[in-house]
Amino acid sequence: MGDVAVHGTLTPGWERVRDAFVANFDNGLELGASVHVTLDGAPVVDLWTGDARPDGTPWVEDTIVNVYSTTKTMTATALMMLIDRGLVDPDVPVATYWPEFAANGKEAVTVAHVMAHTSGLAGFEPAVDVETLYDWDRCCDILAP
Repeated sequence: MGDVAVHGTLTPGWERVRDAFVANFDNGLELGASVHVTLDGAPVVDLWTGDARPDGTPWVEDTIVNVYSTTKTMTATALMMLIDRGLVDPDVPVATYWPEFAANGKEAVTVAHVMAHTSGLAGFEPAVDVETLYDWDRCCDILAP
């Protein structure tokens, strides 16, 4: 293991997680990061190290980060609950629920297409800045037309 100063706590028996975490830094794959594992309701790994920003601001226990794709699990679970309750039909066009979405040839894109990442909407064209990503209304305006 390299000379990375890792902070936090680690339950005995979970050293391989720490070693894999540190290896990402030893191999130059990370600037800063944290990892937290909970087992049976109790934390067994809670580690952080590195820099939160390229300017050298250190990563701390409560550094706020974007979670990006991890929200897919929560979104899919909520949508599956709505489908199970008969409130959403995965086989109908998204425009059934969001009429503006049908613009520009998207009228046949179904809820199932979006859920399976087969809608053809892989990202924003052109790319958007971070501020736009945090603006719900603006993102909807970009996706709908």
